[in-house]
Amino acid sequence: MTDRLRRWRMMLGGQDADGTGVSLSGVDTRRDATLEALYDKEKDRRGGLGGSSPRVARWLGDIRGYFPSSVVQVMQRDAMERLGLRQLLLEPEMLESVQPDVHLVGTLLSLNRAIPERSRDTARAVVRKVVEDLEKRLAQPTRQAVSGALHRANRTSRPRHGDIDWNRTILANLKHYQPEQRTVVPERLVGFGRRLPSVSRQIVLCLDQSGSMAASVVYASVFGAVLASIRSLRTRVVAFDTAVADLTESVADPVELLFGVQLGGGTDINAALAYCQTRIDAPRDTVLVLISDLFEGGNEEEMLQRAQALQADGVLVVCLLALSDDGAPAYDHDTAAALAALGIPAFACTPEKFPDLMAAAIQRQDVAAWAAANDIPTAAGED
Repeated sequence: MTDRLRRWRMMLGGQDADGTGVSLSGVDTRRDATLEALYDKEKDRRGGLGGSSPRVARWLGDIRGYFPSSVVQVMQRDAMERLGLRQLLLEPEMLESVQPDVHLVGTLLSLNRAIPERSRDTARAVVRKVVEDLEKRLAQPTRQAVSGALHRANRTSRPRHGDIDWNRTILANLKHYQPEQRTVVPERLVGFGRRLPSVSRQIVLCLDQSGSMAASVVYASVFGAVLASIRSLRTRVVAFDTAVADLTESVADPVELLFGVQLGGGTDINAALAYCQTRIDAPRDTVLVLISDLFEGGNEEEMLQRAQALQADGVLVVCLLALSDDGAPAYDHDTAAALAALGIPAFACTPEKFPDLMAAAIQRQDVAAWAAANDIPTAAGED
């Protein structure tokens, strides 16, 4: 009970009305001071930490010592909004004090053009640390899921001897077991086309770089680099706001790719799809993943017609309303429903689910059914 009251005391801030009657001491006093600097409503919002970078850096160091990583990330994001720390993040000593995470990378990218020369190396180091951590977590399951899907998509019932999958062949022919010979006589061979063509599928990641999509852009850049490392895929990454930028040449290095993104602009999905359309030379072997909250600033009617035309040509089009761990995203429900009515599923996807999604898409499975099987709600089209 005492520990619970102590926690309530820190949450409520120790004002006369908190009702706990608990006083703090030692580390709890210092922990409470870091919370007060950020959340005390009686203080001037921009005065809680003062205007100096060193004081903010000390505060960032304090919260990392007093709270677990998940709480630190929340407090950092709140500090950016409540205390106006975005500009202070342009200082090298500040960047060195911050715990890197996806949201910090998004903030740095949105400030990309404003970062002074003295801070650029530190900013890149912060971004690279986050990217490397994400690659360690996501690269192996992505390669495994996608490579397996490519082989399954290339499966043949008349494999050459070196391409026979003996385990599956035996399982498929157990009913033909010959006891006297103590062997299975296969009537049907199961195998994979192990010698895949140099390029078996084309993947196009079309990234909305408006400010609200920052976390999705970070994850998509990492996935783009991993997909580009798979030889049987040709991966293209296109970023857009009101203009379109083809970032494919930088796809091997997600840090370079991210610094080619300009977060915070408007949105012209129609122009982005028009560009992607000109770069697709094998529609029936292409998966186009549009990552956008669908708040279209361009010609929405033409955008929907273009998406329908891509689908009609044989391109498998998927719309991800978010690619992040941030929970339910904000998005244009009417546009999402209009895409769904065209047979283009629209839903949010976590990074952990993305490899399986790509595997399903590469095998030309029903992606809406895949989402339902994974308890992922999709935007509903008109009946």
